[in-house]
Amino acid sequence: MRFQRLDDWLAWQEQLHPRAIDPGLERVRAVAADLDLLTPGCPVLTVAGTNGKGASVAYAEAILGASGYRVGGYTSPHLLRYNERIRIHGEPVSDGALLRAFDAVDRARGTRTLSYFEFGTLAALWLFRDASVDVMVLEVGLGGRLDAVNVLDADVALVTSIGLDHAEWLGRDRESIGREKAGVFRRDRPAVFSGGDMPASVERYAREVGAPLSVAGRDYHVETAPDGRWRYTGHRWCLDHLPPPALQGAVQYANAAGVLRALELLSPRLPLIGESIAHGLGHARLDGRMQHLPGPVDWVLDVAHNADSARVLAQLLAAQPASGRRVALFALMARKDAEAVIAPLRGCFHGWYLMRLPDPDAWTPEALRGWLEAETVLGEGPPAELIPRLDSALAPGDQVVVFGSFRTVEEVLRRRTPGCRQAG
Repeated sequence: MRFQRLDDWLAWQEQLHPRAIDPGLERVRAVAADLDLLTPGCPVLTVAGTNGKGASVAYAEAILGASGYRVGGYTSPHLLRYNERIRIHGEPVSDGALLRAFDAVDRARGTRTLSYFEFGTLAALWLFRDASVDVMVLEVGLGGRLDAVNVLDADVALVTSIGLDHAEWLGRDRESIGREKAGVFRRDRPAVFSGGDMPASVERYAREVGAPLSVAGRDYHVETAPDGRWRYTGHRWCLDHLPPPALQGAVQYANAAGVLRALELLSPRLPLIGESIAHGLGHARLDGRMQHLPGPVDWVLDVAHNADSARVLAQLLAAQPASGRRVALFALMARKDAEAVIAPLRGCFHGWYLMRLPDPDAWTPEALRGWLEAETVLGEGPPAELIPRLDSALAPGDQVVVFGSFRTVEEVLRRRTPGCRQAG
């Protein structure tokens, strides 16, 4: 084995391929073929989209797990530990399992280089086969058509939403981005679009490849009651008195319903019962999405990092007023449109604290100040200085809303969660 420690493997993988992001399936497909991973012995649900992917995977894992199925779940990025990306029956895989998987991928690749994400995707598929999972739920990392996850033919492909993000790789308009994300569709295999305002390119691509497409509001429907309970109506399923989705926000009904449609389409191979569906919907968990850290000061963590997710965050904050002052703790990667993320949240806070992330690819506080009114910026600095400063500046009943990226949330979790170990 090349390395005996997980952190050493991950550091090496970051340097293995000359480009951190290099879309294309040739390298990963060749190695997957050598590992005999291209024809999994279980159904595959692939989830793509701009926002809502993580929530959709969480609902699917929770429902399938409550039904007694052994589920392999794959998401990215992670918050604290790399192991979070690969879960079997709801539990992150161990360091030892990852070492075995990385070694298998390394031996199979020969002289071929793989990106960090490609290496991890192959390791996940290897571990799922090794564990003989009953079903795989795979989140696309970037786009769809050329993402490493798309090396497998999905039995059902779910696209959650289309928004303007990652324009440098996916295109600068929703029609172009929609076509890229619809690249996970396959001939004669069902697909689902669960968001609103579907670009025409998604339906066109489905027709081109011959994928039967279910669209929210056309092919399946949601009705909500004042108490939050709801009804799902599909082609074969009609589910009444469903509990409110466990994750917060009105958009979660759309995410949950899209998952129900995908599972309805899979149900001939994976039968489900109503009690398991209700339990999964009510108990799904996803860290970093309106996650509260309890204490005299309420810390709310949300990985919102693009315009659409910022609008959802603004709606959630408006619906849940803080009892004291509400301030933002914000940092953003430089590839993101800072003005588009900040705009929906102007007026939501008494002031902003700008975090200087230890990452050369992040906006600096000096740059972010340009999109904010000077008097609303209350402080800035690196996490080790800024977080304690907030603790001393705030009083019981105040609220800190941490958002802008996974890295932003990670820095707070690492310093405010007892027993955190260093991430790879």
